[in-house]
Amino acid sequence: MSKGIVLLSGGLDSLVSLGLCIKSHGVSLAITFDYGQKSAEYEIKASKNICDYYKITHKVITLDWLKEVTHTTLVNNDKVPEGDALRDGSQSAKKVWVPNRNGLFLNIAGAFADGEDYDYIIIGANKEEAQTFPDNTQEFLNRVNSEFEYSTLKHPQIVAPLINSDKNDIVKLALDNNIPLNFVRSCYNGGEKHCGRCESCVRLKNALLNNHDTHYIRELF
Repeated sequence: MSKGIVLLSGGLDSLVSLGLCIKSHGVSLAITFDYGQKSAEYEIKASKNICDYYKITHKVITLDWLKEVTHTTLVNNDKVPEGDALRDGSQSAKKVWVPNRNGLFLNIAGAFADGEDYDYIIIGANKEEAQTFPDNTQEFLNRVNSEFEYSTLKHPQIVAPLINSDKNDIVKLALDNNIPLNFVRSCYNGGEKHCGRCESCVRLKNALLNNHDTHYIRELF
């Protein structure tokens, strides 16, 4: 029987990827990373709730050093990009870029897969974010899969069920498949509720509105 690991931030993309792959890819382990991001506490809490819901093991890995090699607004005292930043994706991407983040996360998951006999690594890479983040593209994932041919004995396969989906599509998939969006934590900022202003919040809110959903908007924001 196949076994899968999911990279789980607690955000929309990772939650929906887990919900879509939990049975088909035998997902039994979720890994959440704490690299000093402003929303780490709430991402971890959301991820734990998601794992409890799906009855899978949750592991938190701390990467303290990562915040020391980045100038991203996700970890420093600068203001994170807000909704208007969506009109200038390249500048926004630079402000929230964490050096080699997805490459690092996938390789750590690859070590777990190789050491503990997992067949798949699930990631929430998607078409919308691939427009500004190169480590969300299919080309990038193909390269990491090729790397695993040499760096692991298990040769786990990366699965990105949302690679051809934008945020509107992703919310629709969640609603159509009864994936519990009440657990989502997509905000870049700290705080009990989503701030509703940062770029990530705006993407989520717009997708909910475009799917004519007001229930989750009231609950999350």
